[in-house]
This record gives sequence, C-alpha cells and structure tokens, in this order.
Amino acid sequence: MITKKAAIAAMAGSLLAGPVALTAMAQPGNAAVAVAADDRLTPGEWLLSGQSLTSVGGRFKLVQQSQGNLVFYDGTKALWTSPTAGNPGAKATMQKEGNLVIYSASNKALWSTPTAGNPGAYLLLPKQSGNLVIYSKDNKPLWSSKAYLGGKLPSGDVLRAGQSIQSANGRYKLIQQEEGNAVLYDGQRSLFTTPTAGHPGARSIMQAEGNWVVVDRNNRALWSTKTAGNPGAWLAVSNDGRVIIYSKDNKPLWTSR
Repeated sequence: MITKKAAIAAMAGSLLAGPVALTAMAQPGNAAVAVAADDRLTPGEWLLSGQSLTSVGGRFKLVQQSQGNLVFYDGTKALWTSPTAGNPGAKATMQKEGNLVIYSASNKALWSTPTAGNPGAYLLLPKQSGNLVIYSKDNKPLWSSKAYLGGKLPSGDVLRAGQSIQSANGRYKLIQQEEGNAVLYDGQRSLFTTPTAGHPGARSIMQAEGNWVVVDRNNRALWSTKTAGNPGAWLAVSNDGRVIIYSKDNKPLWTSR
C-alpha cells in the first residue's frame, strides 16, 4: 500500500453534488504536484488507486482501494466506505469547489459528497473521534462519515447503522438506528420511523433507480418508498421536519407526511 498521497493541483471539469448530474474531467497530470500533510486532502489534491492518508498518531487511515471504493479504517475495521466498489483504478479528489469526488479510471464521476459551493473546503482525518470530516475553509463542518450535515442523501449513497442525516437548519435528524429502523427526530421526539426494527445491522440505501430502501445485513429488502423508476432520485431531510424523496429534476416523489 502506498502511504504518500498524490496531490495534483491542476484539473479540469467539475462535479455538482446531490441530485445534479455528474460530469467528466480531464485525466490528472503531473505538471503541478503539491506536498501536503498526510492527514488531509486539500483542494485540487488526489488519492490515486492504492494510495492512502493516515491520521496523526496513525490510528485511522483513508485508502483508495484498487477495486474502486474509498474506505475509512480504524486499524483493520472499516468505519465507512464509498459506494464505488467494482471500479478498478478509481481515484478520489478534493475539488476546488468543495466536494470530494471519486472518478473511474476513464474519468467518469462515480460519487460525490453534497458539498459543492464551498471553495477551499478540505477533508481531514480525525485523531480520536472516528469521524471523517469535510470542513469549509473557515473550519465549519460540512459533511462527515457519520452524518450528512446538509440534509441530503445523494443517489447511490448508504446510511449505515449509527449514521444520520441532519436538516440544513440543524433541527431535524434522520438516524439509521442500530436495531434496524430509520427514525426522523425533532430533538428527542420521533416524527417518523420505518417498520424495520428488530433487524440489527440494517442500513438505508438511496438506490440509483430511485428507491429509498432499508435492507438487512444479508441485503434483503425490508421496506422501501416504492419510488423505483426514477434514476438519480435523492433523499432530503427538510427544514420543516419531513423526509422527502426528490427526482433528479427536484420534483417530490414521496414524503414521510
């Protein structure tokens, strides 16, 4: 495993986060290489296949796996992974407009954090918390591996046990509970829950075909919004206390109330 990251400042193309279409980019070159700390990925820098970042103290590691997924480890335990396995040669970059993007070997955008519109944002590995975070240039958290802070779960993303999505105003939170159900909270008050309790290890998936699905640890579907047939649809936790599924052109398809 290569432990020193490639930090390539020159790039072309961009990717808008969330429900907006993914765009391609030019092949990264070697003309401008910047050396940076190994516990962070700053604007314009890259992690190529097989490369990694390591936290201060060495406990945590972020690895761009050869099979395509970006994986965050605590020792040998995977804490988070991107939904991009099956794409050998994929690479990750912290784009200058603020989103972390994974591209295929042929430079097709595969996945992104919903953090575009934040020039200067950077990704930082923790020292102790076990929470991978993207910060704005003035050090405000924008996204984390444990919580989607902007209120959105993009198409193809997964919410694992213990992870959450927080509304943009910070009031409401959708949590994938350890016992299997996804629950929307207003503080301590439950507003909505999926009928999937009793399935420890279950996770929520915003499927590429448009369904929000809760599956058990054996990938058996337990519940869904029945919104398949809408490729690119995405999930939002709204500022008025609802979970909403939107089409890729931002039309509501399903709501929790």
